[in-house]
Amino acid sequence: MNDSGPAESPAASAEEKDPNEEVGELVGRLVQADELEGGERRRLLGRLTKALADGGRKAGASGVGRGRWLADVFLSIAPRIPIRDLATLSEHHHGLTGEQLADDLVRTAQKATMTVGAIGGALAAAEFAAPPLLLSAPAQLVAETIVVAAVEVKLLAELHAVYGIDVPGTGTQRAVAFAAAWSKQRGIDPLAPASVTLALGAATKTALRNRLMRTLGRHLTTLGPFLTGAVAGGMLNRAATKKLGEAVRADLRIKRPALPRPAGSAELES
Repeated sequence: MNDSGPAESPAASAEEKDPNEEVGELVGRLVQADELEGGERRRLLGRLTKALADGGRKAGASGVGRGRWLADVFLSIAPRIPIRDLATLSEHHHGLTGEQLADDLVRTAQKATMTVGAIGGALAAAEFAAPPLLLSAPAQLVAETIVVAAVEVKLLAELHAVYGIDVPGTGTQRAVAFAAAWSKQRGIDPLAPASVTLALGAATKTALRNRLMRTLGRHLTTLGPFLTGAVAGGMLNRAATKKLGEAVRADLRIKRPALPRPAGSAELES
């Protein structure tokens, strides 16, 4: 470290902390916000929009084509997405296990992403008659995209727990691996441990950027008059999350470890 410059004051250090810290905190609250009222959800989404707009300006990102910056932000907050283990999932879903638990996880995630799309669409509809306010629209779309992606990554990761797929690595490595799997819309192969360590490769980053930009493009439908954006945004998110859940579950059923056959099963089959 170069000590020749003037010492930073505590206030300056606080101002220059990682701008993604607030983004990660807000996303973490939004992805497990079942107990939040609509007004609080909108407030958090508004704060997230502002934080992302500020971060984008500081990073020199501009327009809705800020794909590389968007991917970098998402990778930085991915380790903050709260992922539950199997016991906690079962407890939170009234003791459900197996396919019934997976069904409930997908339904819950669909509801969450549909709500994000509806809230974003309603905000856009309210601003539609005020063109100056539409200058903030790209940041709002980025906020919706980040939250929906986080909800779906959380779903994908927790489905791995339901189907008994153990993903090795540190918390950060696992988070990146789940984000990479989300970009490809499939599960992680437990027999290919290199998939975790290679998750930060250039090809993976490109795939993640492309997936995030597709999701961002979907949210362009929220920029419509009246409540058309709210309806379209909510329904498109719900359908996309359902499709992801179906694809990942089908993949994990193939990849999950073989369960031990119960005693006497051979006799029962004969």
